[in-house]
Amino acid sequence: MNEQKLTLKDLIKSKAQEFGLPRLIITGFLLLLLVLSPIVGADLPTQISNIINRFSWNGILVLAMVPMIHSGCGLNFGLPLGIISGLLGATLSIEFGFEGPVSFIMAALLATPFALVLGSVYGWLLNKIKGGEMMIATYVGFSSVSMMCMMWLLLPYHSPNMVWGMAGKGLRTTISLEGYYTQALASFLQINIGNLTIPTGALLFFALLAFGMWAFLHTKTGTAMTAVGSNPDFARSAGINVDKIRMISVVMSTWLAAIGILVYEQGFGFVQLYMAPFYMALPAVSAILIGGATVNKASIMNVVIGTILFQGIVTMTPTVMNNMIHLDMSEVIRIIVSNGMILYALTRKTEGTR
Repeated sequence: MNEQKLTLKDLIKSKAQEFGLPRLIITGFLLLLLVLSPIVGADLPTQISNIINRFSWNGILVLAMVPMIHSGCGLNFGLPLGIISGLLGATLSIEFGFEGPVSFIMAALLATPFALVLGSVYGWLLNKIKGGEMMIATYVGFSSVSMMCMMWLLLPYHSPNMVWGMAGKGLRTTISLEGYYTQALASFLQINIGNLTIPTGALLFFALLAFGMWAFLHTKTGTAMTAVGSNPDFARSAGINVDKIRMISVVMSTWLAAIGILVYEQGFGFVQLYMAPFYMALPAVSAILIGGATVNKASIMNVVIGTILFQGIVTMTPTVMNNMIHLDMSEVIRIIVSNGMILYALTRKTEGTR
């Protein structure tokens, strides 16, 4: 009996170590917030719905980190480049007059060429500065957003739903997707149980892309990508074109970011331009690190766990704290918690998983 207890204790200990103490603490804190939610007067089903919804909005943006991590290009701080591709697809879809769910499909199709071109240029640049990818990626992301701030004013858009009313040119900061692809995925096979809402379509879409990523990583090219990330010299000696594989990973990441922002928009209900994409890479980077990924190893499970933990804490903490202290400080608390988790995640970027 003692041996069985010892074995069970060792098993629990090994599983806890595998999951990671930081993730155990964050998971415990999230569970505590869920327990406190009904006690302080917050509706628990509504809070769970918010977590699920935010997971469905952000999951693909976090998934976009996986290919570049596997190829050794590091964390994709240049995610705004892919987001800009998605925004171009979204605005062009509206400009051309597509409506309803069709506008989502057309936005994805129109965003793809931009993602392929920008991703290729981005990949070429990262191949030129091996070893400093994450620093250069940060500059690429920030500078691309700043450049597009000018382009949103100069590009010849004419749709009255997007341009400034008085000037007749230049896009608005926020564009409503009402009548276009708002809730295009979330409303598909949506499950409503009281106040609990499950966006089945958006979750299935994430699952489809996640399965596609998993399947790709088990192909010959995917295995080569992992080999390049693990040991580029060995991969090169095995006849693998390292630069080509890295280029493929960057293009894939950029395309996933473009699709990810479209999924985010259909759930959020708005297209936000100008400086909105500026810091969107940080929550995605933090989520996958909190999920257990490192700068050269990531899995689909890291994406799922990290997104749930990050979005769960960011969603639940302001609500529970507001109900406890009876002050409307939700935005202040949200900023403190989200930036605190981002800071924490970036300090854990070298922590490995077993």
